[in-house]
Amino acid sequence: MPLDPQVEELRAKRAADNVPQLYTQTLAEARAADLASIQAGGGEVEGVHHVEDRVTSSGLPLRIYRPAGDGPLPTLVYFFGGGWTLGSIETADGVCRRLANLVPCQVITVGYRLAPENPFPAAVNDCHQATQWIAAHAVELGVDVARMVVGGDSAGGNLAAATTLLARDSGPALAGQVLVYPNTLYGSDTASMRAGDDPFLFNRTSVNWYWKHYLTSEADGTNPLASPLLASSHAGLPPALVITAEFDPLRDEGEFYAEKLYAAGVPTELSRYDGMVHGFFTMAGVLDGARKALAESATWLRKTFEDG
Repeated sequence: MPLDPQVEELRAKRAADNVPQLYTQTLAEARAADLASIQAGGGEVEGVHHVEDRVTSSGLPLRIYRPAGDGPLPTLVYFFGGGWTLGSIETADGVCRRLANLVPCQVITVGYRLAPENPFPAAVNDCHQATQWIAAHAVELGVDVARMVVGGDSAGGNLAAATTLLARDSGPALAGQVLVYPNTLYGSDTASMRAGDDPFLFNRTSVNWYWKHYLTSEADGTNPLASPLLASSHAGLPPALVITAEFDPLRDEGEFYAEKLYAAGVPTELSRYDGMVHGFFTMAGVLDGARKALAESATWLRKTFEDG
């Protein structure tokens, strides 16, 4: 099907305004533009019962979104997108607020280190260590450790998938994973990647630009913590929700990953959003598809937490 009309309207405006691609800007410019774009598309900032900034013992910033309710709560540990190069706790703020209210559950987002200043595997190590720290401080943070899920969008989805691989071997036990259009394979040459050449949308040049910042060598790209699709086994990983977008260079590798999980016996739900593009999940202020995907994620999380 064609681009969703709401997406087409956004694309036409970008073309009319000749908005430069992030990969044509300096890192500082791209980071500022990314934040501004996400805040513009995210809509009204939702109130949450309690929001608090914390720091782990190793110095990683966290932001905790806690709905009303006593006792330990089911918790989503969320990793922001941005190609491991852009993004921050602030760019994930809208999604985390909406999910905290929709589920409802506690959401904790992690301020992992960015590339190229801190290349692979810094972000993976940060995300796993933060997840372990949250589990170890469950009483203090009001976390129900039996109902912890990791999730993220784009590079955050990649980091969530990598974190489940590490957690399978060294903890903590996780109840699920939410992977929103995740990168799963460095150097992928899929049909969706080859088709991803629109100059006013996230495209294959964007993908390559992010990987270039994240990895220090081609060999890093074969590491399953960078390319989770290459893991020797996906058995024993937690149940997964994988969301993809039809007009996204990363669509196929996200769907291949869902198939790989399912084949390994992991309970997996795959949901493709027709007419949508990469980044749509953070655009609930302007896209009906984003609101639908957030609602679907909340429903899946609620069921996963109930099963836990």
